[in-house]
Amino acid sequence: MVVVGAGIAGVACARELAAAGVPVQIRERARVAGGRMASKRFDGRPADIGAAYFTVSDPDFACVVEGWRAAGLAREWTDTFLAYGADGRHAVPGPMRWAAPRGLRSLVTDLATGLPVTVDRLVLGVEPGPRVDGTGCEAVVLAMPGPQAALLLDPTLADATRAVQAQQWTSTLTAVLRFPRRRWPDFAGAFVNDHPVLTLLCDDGDRRGDGEPVLVAHTTAEFAGRHLLQPTAAAPAVEQAVRDLLALPEPADHVHVHRWTYAKPATGLSGAYHLDDDGVGLAGDAFGQPRVQTAWLSGRELGRALVRRLTT
Repeated sequence: MVVVGAGIAGVACARELAAAGVPVQIRERARVAGGRMASKRFDGRPADIGAAYFTVSDPDFACVVEGWRAAGLAREWTDTFLAYGADGRHAVPGPMRWAAPRGLRSLVTDLATGLPVTVDRLVLGVEPGPRVDGTGCEAVVLAMPGPQAALLLDPTLADATRAVQAQQWTSTLTAVLRFPRRRWPDFAGAFVNDHPVLTLLCDDGDRRGDGEPVLVAHTTAEFAGRHLLQPTAAAPAVEQAVRDLLALPEPADHVHVHRWTYAKPATGLSGAYHLDDDGVGLAGDAFGQPRVQTAWLSGRELGRALVRRLTT
């Protein structure tokens, strides 16, 4: 069994297979596991450049999170964000948001402990059989955004092709901004409504718990769409938008911009996963609300479905 994609959905799927004694391999085209639970180090300090946080409502996922909390990998962050809009600024209570002191990627790495993960490995295609990158296997899981999965599928795999074509995704740019000092009022995170550049702003020093003067900004899909070919060129506009929003007098010392062409599913599909008679499975947060928990549940449920198919 081959799982393509070492994000949380792919790793959750592989864990179910491995626990049932099904031989499984995970192949990841990036140099590290994590997918969109991505973290990047700046001067040795991690900053989350993909998902900003996660929430918990499912009891089984809560057990996984409790393990992370007990190991010091995850912590409760905040249940209150600010909201900026035409009516000014106000607090918005909500569910508890969880963060990871070592970056959200560390949680996927922990979940993948003991699993055979091959990184920096490009899978060229999935053909009827299916066969992955020239290696025969009984089934294959594509745990990635639908538009990326579509590039791998042989067109004769009609069911899987229709399933990925049903997915719609939006883009974003994520900017990590390090300032000389903390010059903004205390806040954890902020939703930015009806803004030409920003949608979400997080105080990464508060999120990480180390108080460092680092902000992480996420842009609108429309703004990102104009800068996907050259995301670094968007840095001045994003920095200015952040400084204007928080009335910051000093420029940032450093701005790093990361492009997410497929950042978030625009609409949730029915069901928890896709699995067809050709042996192609699809998993991820496109199957439901765009949440970390959704991706974990999707991968786990697909893994269980594959175990049932292989053992009956």
